[in-house]
Amino acid sequence: MPDSRVHIIGGGLAGCEAAWQAARLGVAVTLHEMRPGRSTPVHKSGGLAELVCSNSFRGDKLDNAVGVLKDEMRRLGSIVMRAAEATRVPAGAALAVDRERFSAEVTAAITAHPLITIVRDEVPALPAADSGMYPLIVATGPLTSDTLSASIQQFVGREHLSFYDAISPIVLAETIDRTRVFRASRWGRSLGTAQHAPIEPAGPACGVDDGEGDYLNCPFTKAEYDAFYDALTHAESATVHDFDTATFFEGCLPIEVMAHRGRDTLRFGPMKPVGLTDPATGRQAYAVVQLRQDTLAGDHYSLVGFQTQLKWGEQARVLRMIPGLERAEFVRFGMVHRNTYINGPTVLRDTWQVRGRDDLFFAGQVSGVEGYVESAASGLMAGINAARVARGEAPLVAPRETALGALAYYVSHADPAHYQPTNVTFGIMPAFEGRVRKGRDRKVALAARAIEQLTAWAGQQAIPLAESGHRDVAHEG
Repeated sequence: MPDSRVHIIGGGLAGCEAAWQAARLGVAVTLHEMRPGRSTPVHKSGGLAELVCSNSFRGDKLDNAVGVLKDEMRRLGSIVMRAAEATRVPAGAALAVDRERFSAEVTAAITAHPLITIVRDEVPALPAADSGMYPLIVATGPLTSDTLSASIQQFVGREHLSFYDAISPIVLAETIDRTRVFRASRWGRSLGTAQHAPIEPAGPACGVDDGEGDYLNCPFTKAEYDAFYDALTHAESATVHDFDTATFFEGCLPIEVMAHRGRDTLRFGPMKPVGLTDPATGRQAYAVVQLRQDTLAGDHYSLVGFQTQLKWGEQARVLRMIPGLERAEFVRFGMVHRNTYINGPTVLRDTWQVRGRDDLFFAGQVSGVEGYVESAASGLMAGINAARVARGEAPLVAPRETALGALAYYVSHADPAHYQPTNVTFGIMPAFEGRVRKGRDRKVALAARAIEQLTAWAGQQAIPLAESGHRDVAHEG
């Protein structure tokens, strides 16, 4: 009979969600977190579920796949979604949070749960089979320590894949020149109007505005853009170990890497002005930088999609060329960190268990997913299944028609020779049979099917569902 306690390494989004789900099923949990005793290059506190990149959980409508994934998680009692709702900041139809309050909310909930014990120590290697630490979930995130990473590499029998990720700068709100910026959402989208707006593809994990946010907009003339572009492409970058062979996740490319692809790349990417009318001129600017509220108090704003690896002095010089940020004070400069993840298709099953090892799970970015929501979602299913293994029960697989099931299937069945972490998209869900649906109708139908399948599956497995907080998907739009 397996041990009746689940052990989890890593107190990030995936680890906390896994702990919460296992405890909800009545199974005791020990959560191991090395911070604050040992920190990482990007973490700033010892709080659980600390967000180190964007403060955005991306779109929250049911016309995009990440919105459907959030809805499924809410229905399954997600602590990450609960904390996000409690600490959300204005972001239109997207879900963005006050990062410090979010971490505090998750930390308080996990700490207060009677079945969860938090141990502040580093687990330097995968525990021995007879250590009493199995079932075990490894949810150490993209910044897994060198020693544990080496242990995992030895266990899985092949090298990890890895890529570099870059973090956006944050500015002090009171130093933004409000006479030069304007507040607007693309096409006027907001929580109340998003369903009537043009449908844009779901944005990447780093939070480039997909038309769903309440943002401050810094408009450029052509001359201002050209000067900014020239300064950006000639600025000095920080040294990154092995940078010449580094791979950046396409959804989170440093702004200067994008700029080197061509003069207009930024104008068709994070600086696209489409859907935004400058009230000062009554027309669309040549380019726009968007600022998203980063705290509930509204005292910090992050530069949307402006993750960067420039040296800090260069960041201050170049970014102050953005209209409205000429006198900006930076609360945090952008930075680069290395992300490490396993080759999911060669290692994992769609239960998030290791192939050939029923009592070992991986979850979060180290498992080969990309994005806050996807990381927490993998932890949700890993927590449920680790608890079931601890009780001697068979693990569960959510239907492929759901966002949860589609993500698990992708991670465990994608082409291992060209594997890269992915955000959840409608493209990884099974297509409709018969009549082909197009555009927004297809997305709404996929969302409705996902929720219907999740509800039926949960009923069959006797999994209690909570209210999602969304309107009936059939009435969206």
